[in-house]
Amino acid sequence: MPGFLVDAPHFLFLTGKGGVGKTSIACAAAVALAGAGRSVLLVSTDPASNVGQVFGLTIGNTRTPVPAVTGLSALEINPEQATSAYRERIVGPVRGILPAAEVALIEEQLAGACTTEIASFNEFTALLTEDAAGELDHVVFDTAPTGHTIRLLQLPASWTDFLDEGKGDASCLGPLAGLDRQRAVYAAAVAALADSRRTRLVLVTRAHQAAVAEVQRTHDELAALGLRHQHLVVNAVMPLPVSGDVLATAVHEREQAVLAALPPDLAALPRDVLSLKGGDLVGLDALARLFEPDDPCDGHVPAARRQLAAGADSLAALVDELATQEHGLIMTMGKGGVGKTTVAAAIAVALAERGLDVHLTTTDPAAHLGQTLAGSVPNLEVSRIDPAVETERYCQSVLARRGASLDAAGRAGLEEDLRSPCTEEIAVFQAFSKVVNEGRRRFVVVDTAPTGHTLLLLDATGSYHRDVVRQMGPSAATFTTPMMRLQDPSYTKILIVTLPEATPVLEAEQLAGDLRRAGIHPWAWVLNNSVAAAQTTDPLLLRRAAAEMDQVARVYADGAGRCAIVPLLASEPVGVDALRALGGSGVTARVPA
Repeated sequence: MPGFLVDAPHFLFLTGKGGVGKTSIACAAAVALAGAGRSVLLVSTDPASNVGQVFGLTIGNTRTPVPAVTGLSALEINPEQATSAYRERIVGPVRGILPAAEVALIEEQLAGACTTEIASFNEFTALLTEDAAGELDHVVFDTAPTGHTIRLLQLPASWTDFLDEGKGDASCLGPLAGLDRQRAVYAAAVAALADSRRTRLVLVTRAHQAAVAEVQRTHDELAALGLRHQHLVVNAVMPLPVSGDVLATAVHEREQAVLAALPPDLAALPRDVLSLKGGDLVGLDALARLFEPDDPCDGHVPAARRQLAAGADSLAALVDELATQEHGLIMTMGKGGVGKTTVAAAIAVALAERGLDVHLTTTDPAAHLGQTLAGSVPNLEVSRIDPAVETERYCQSVLARRGASLDAAGRAGLEEDLRSPCTEEIAVFQAFSKVVNEGRRRFVVVDTAPTGHTLLLLDATGSYHRDVVRQMGPSAATFTTPMMRLQDPSYTKILIVTLPEATPVLEAEQLAGDLRRAGIHPWAWVLNNSVAAAQTTDPLLLRRAAAEMDQVARVYADGAGRCAIVPLLASEPVGVDALRALGGSGVTARVPA
């Protein structure tokens, strides 16, 4: 077993930047522990979970045995199912007692992302109590990308403090009914998370500068929460090439340089380094090999790859088409770690260098736009929707607007109400709405948070839209909400960014489906870091290139009218010059209508 599984405690949390391989490692760890005769529950707290796809099973919010692995079961904390059950526990007792209109109003108030957070949080904390998990040897948590996970781990203390200080509800999109009943569970969750004998944090990263910078921030934030018993796993490291291939050698050298320059806090942690594998990590056979060195083997260049890379246009073709509108909203969406930030920054730089006014911003709690851009460009403004900053700004605005006419007791009550963790939801939504409206006069390029977090933001946007329509009645026809902007294809262009690998493509397909159901239609796909579009003779990389072709075909089958394919690069695209080059590289393929 790898080091992080030796003497494993009851709870194992795997966290880190999206796309670093947490799900694969969590699944492999659960299989390894079960193979050692332990009883194991694998839990996904990611709103966009793909644990079921790894095992080839349908896994919901109840424990599902994995037939091929004795002692292993799995569950996914499904936000929609958890929210539905939570909502029914509150609404059910008053249905048939209160007038139908009042019941409908309560249901609408419980439709926001805050309610989803509370419901998912309740499911999560229940698993941290001995009563719920005591019969198991291990509970392995495959968590959401870092920003969402930090928020989840902060919630036990946040809700406990909020309940201790008294609760309000005027600032919440979802009422806080039922939280008092959970007080004992929250206290137990805080104790479990802080006890190093019961909980181990496994920080998963790649040997990439951005991923290491984020895992350093994660290390610091978790330590501040009292979670100091940590282990570092560096995943998918390119082994020393035996082929002498230029690209493979360059990737190996840059990754070794990142490992050699790890920050002192990370370098001091116990560490496992897992080698890059030649294929997708789907199925039990692949999971069983994850912790073993990969054996390079002969590969071949498939004909489809040669056709893909030959005589194609550049990523700049998408930018050329975008630039014809002179203003509008451009959003990059997708699974964490697929390159959304890089693609968004490259598009923003390319538009700005065409003389267009551009605002590049991010909704990602763990954003690294500044590190990616590493410079300034004329006509380009860069910002970040920081939840803490936006919450403080929102609170000051509310206190100035509503608190000015209140006496001391009334103002104290308002301040107490604003301490609700739900306040952040409204603050972030307001900042996002402002950015959306800026697209009327200039280009706004939004680097969104990883999929699950973005869907929660869109859910808040939809809740606001429905509330406006309900309150304004017929006059709502003259009012434009942020959701209406997102649904307007002439105003908003959604670019789904993914890697040409099975799990990221599957999640991107699910995201595309969620968007379409919300009336938002993706404008283009971007397949990033494609080995098939690069020049290589390395056997390991050629195996990955061959595996990519099925995923490219799947993207086309999804109905993507535009699909830009960006090759794996020898160096990370950091800095204005590198982003400028990225905007002029790659493949742009169009699918016939």
